[in-house]
Amino acid sequence: MIELAKETERVILVGVSTSDQDDTWMSLDELKDLADTAGAVTVGRVVQNREQVHPATYIGKGKIEELKNLLWELEATGIICDDELSPVQMKNLQDELDTKVMDRTLVILDIFAARASTSEGKIQVELAQLKYRQSRLTGFGTAMSRLGGGIGTRGPGEKKLEMDRRLIKSRIAQLGRELKDVRRHREVTRESRSRNHIPVAAIVGYTNAGKSTLLNELTGVNVLAEDKLFATLDPITRQRKLPGGQEILMTDTVGFIRKLPHHLIEAFKSTLEEAKYADLILHVADASNPQMDEQMYIVYETLKSLQVTDKPVITVFNKQDKVEDDRIIRDFHADYTVKISARTGMGIPELLETVEAVLREQKVFIEKLYSYQEAGKIQLIRKYGELQEEDYREDGIFVRAYVPGRIYAKIGPV
Repeated sequence: MIELAKETERVILVGVSTSDQDDTWMSLDELKDLADTAGAVTVGRVVQNREQVHPATYIGKGKIEELKNLLWELEATGIICDDELSPVQMKNLQDELDTKVMDRTLVILDIFAARASTSEGKIQVELAQLKYRQSRLTGFGTAMSRLGGGIGTRGPGEKKLEMDRRLIKSRIAQLGRELKDVRRHREVTRESRSRNHIPVAAIVGYTNAGKSTLLNELTGVNVLAEDKLFATLDPITRQRKLPGGQEILMTDTVGFIRKLPHHLIEAFKSTLEEAKYADLILHVADASNPQMDEQMYIVYETLKSLQVTDKPVITVFNKQDKVEDDRIIRDFHADYTVKISARTGMGIPELLETVEAVLREQKVFIEKLYSYQEAGKIQLIRKYGELQEEDYREDGIFVRAYVPGRIYAKIGPV
């Protein structure tokens, strides 16, 4: 039997620096990680200092000539630009370089297509891909017929690229309707949780900060946790009992990243909105990453764009087992901070106590003597509140507890 080896794409990363203060080189480091995750090998980098991105070709003529020589010298099969290219920029670069041209958005979409496992995730990814490709059909078709696939061909596949714009528009409309049904189902699920009075903690953070590892540690589930960008895509919700006995739901969300494509934010809005409807935010940050402050800023900016601004935030400085220096780490946006290592379990008890303290702030403190006929109300307190004292007396059951405001009316006035 003849085995055909899959050819690995060899790519050159291309960025434009428009000021001395920008983070182009850091962004290219991240773009390299994205390329690795998508299955390509980075063989070179090119950065051009310009006042602004070239409107027609992204980079100037001189850099295009430099790139032509590099492509030949390094035997590269394509380039990846660090920003989303316009259809004109992509077509002109392909014509000038005679090679496959990709941008950051295309790579991220490709990774999402490979990671999506649920029907909701697949719908959202295909919708984002088709919207992105709608205005780029000609350029994509040329590049892929020459290079035979690679990054950008997963998900809907090449057959979608051969559709005319009318068919793609029709498919986008159909996916939009399907996504509305999914969103309605998610809203029903949220309403059900709200009726059950179980608080929800949304785990957010930069991609690869350790959110899935933390969810595994907190709830005992076996969520895929790899040292890769966007290792998990579909949101997962699991239950956890806090030290005081109260139950809480933990929801993992998709990781944030620099220049997260607007098509993805729009398509994944129902998923990302888990944070909007949560009772508190667990913001996981990779304390071992030198770019942690920039990553935290991007997370807060993304949350702001989703209008998640009024929730208590616990910043979880994760990966303490990898921190090698004694630098001071802080987050002025957070209400609380905790240092942990989700991999080793260090700091998890302190984190759970902090979660309990935050939820306690949202509760009403009661001291009340219930008659034995009202014992069912105490069961409500046990399930949804934090029972501090329970004393069985001759004339009834004396209770000291913190209870959520939502069930306060059900257990009677003090």
